[in-house]
Formats: sequence, structure tokens, C-alpha cells
Amino acid sequence: MKLQIFDQEKKKLNEKELPSQFNEEYRPDLIKRAIHALQSAARQAYGANPGAGMRHSSTLSKRRRKYRGCYGFGISRVNRKILSRRGTRMFWVGTFSPQTRGGRRSHAPKAEKSFEQNINKKENRKAIRSAIAATVNKSLVESRGHKVPEDYPFILDSSFEQQNKTKSVKNTLKQLGFSDELQRSLIKKVRAGIGKVRGRKYQRKKGLLIVVGDDCPLLQSAKNIAGLDVVKVNSLNAELLAPGTMPGRIAIWTEKAIESLEKNKLFN
Repeated sequence: MKLQIFDQEKKKLNEKELPSQFNEEYRPDLIKRAIHALQSAARQAYGANPGAGMRHSSTLSKRRRKYRGCYGFGISRVNRKILSRRGTRMFWVGTFSPQTRGGRRSHAPKAEKSFEQNINKKENRKAIRSAIAATVNKSLVESRGHKVPEDYPFILDSSFEQQNKTKSVKNTLKQLGFSDELQRSLIKKVRAGIGKVRGRKYQRKKGLLIVVGDDCPLLQSAKNIAGLDVVKVNSLNAELLAPGTMPGRIAIWTEKAIESLEKNKLFN
């Protein structure tokens, strides 16, 4: 598959044959598995303090002839604390126990539990290649809801990576025909559910993905544009290429990124 190479003013410079990674078959099932594996690894551990509800001296023997035991007193054998005694007669008060009202949880969440899901290396690479191929499939990109220019997909000249002003990056993207997509990414909506009171009130749509060859000024200058992500080609993963397990994210590949993908045989 050949794509046109445009400069920043959308003038055609040349054509380039895409490397083998773009010819991968479409596998949404694998992409979904790879993203779930990434998300599960990022999940934060949580759990109760192992000593919660047990920070007091309370024991009660359930043996038949044990001194300070409860057997034969006609009381339930739950943890109790001795308040006072008279000879062998004990005066207890109930303490926090898992099976009692107001007691601690029997099997509270354990902080050491691992939620991580595994995926084979070859499957993960195949999933990334499949998601890469989906970015140049115009019908898939449109079905995801993106506002696509008429001549999409295309490759951008490597000089674009040297832009160091956010305003000039925005102007270039508008000149390339992505003004509707930038407008789409600006729309915010209030999140449904309890997440909105936990510091995640607004949701915004994922917009453009710009893939660059190496460290460059664009990584900083385009960072503040709503919905837009800039990533080095060797740092790509399934979640960046297919947010929400939906393949076909609108992407701009620079010429340097394509060369690096081919030269280093990334994800093969």
C-alpha cells in the first residue's frame, strides 16, 4: 500500500510504500485482550489493614473445662473482653468479631492480590500491528466517529516534528484538514456515575494521534491540544492506537516514524 507524503502546507512531495506492519489482518479480539492486559497491570492495589478490628485484647476459649472460658455459661462463643471477675465468674462484654453485628469484615480485600492479566509477547505484537493497520483504514476510522479529511490517510513530512509552538501546530493541523476533528475533541461531557465526585468529572473524546520518529520539540508543543496524543513510534501500544478497545483511531504518521518502523522492524 502506497501513501502520499505531504508537507506542512499540504503540498504533495512524494509517495512511500508502507512497511509490512500495515498489512496485518484486522483482529479486534486480540486488540481487546492486549488493552485489557495493559489496563489490569495499571490497576492500583487496595485492601484493608490486616490488623483492622483486631487491635484489642479479646479472647474466649471454647474448650469445656478451661478457666476464663465460656462453655456452660449459656452464652454464644463470640470474642469477648473481660471487664471484671469475682472468683471464677467472669463479666464479659462483646468485642468486634467478623460474624457479629457491627463487627469487622470476615474476608476484607487483600492489598497483595494481583489483578494483572497476561498476554503472550507474540500475541501482543500482533495486536499492535493489527491496530497500526486499522489507523490507515479510512472506513474503520470513520466508523469510530472521527472527522476525516478527504485525502486521508497520508504521511507527513518529518519537518513537522520540529514545530515548537502550540499555536503553529494547531494552524498546521487545520491546514491539513483536521479542523473538524479538533473541534470534536473540544466537547466535554459530565461523566455518568460516582466517578464525577472523585476528581474525574469530565470526559473528552480521544482525537488525533501523532506518531513521531524520535525525541523532538513536537512532543512538548502539541501536548496541550485537547484530545491529541503525540508518541514516539517505539513507545506505541494497543491502548494508544485503539482507545476503549475500539480500533481505527485517526493518526498522522511522520516520514521519520515510518522509516524507523521499517528499519528497526518494530513489533515484528
